[in-house]
Amino acid sequence: MAHHFEIYKDKAGEYRVRFKYNSEVMFATEGYSSKASAQNAIDSIKSNGPGAKVVDNS
Repeated sequence: MAHHFEIYKDKAGEYRVRFKYNSEVMFATEGYSSKASAQNAIDSIKSNGPGAKVVDNS
């Protein structure tokens, strides 16, 4: 599995999502109080991400 989303529970008991590519974490989300909210974040990234613009603030 070269890339995937992963839902996990942090030390504070919140659900978080991270996206991994070749075992490397590419990004992680804020904490959510429910697993359903974490899944909603994944769904939002999948539907809105492909058309997102890149903003270079460097």
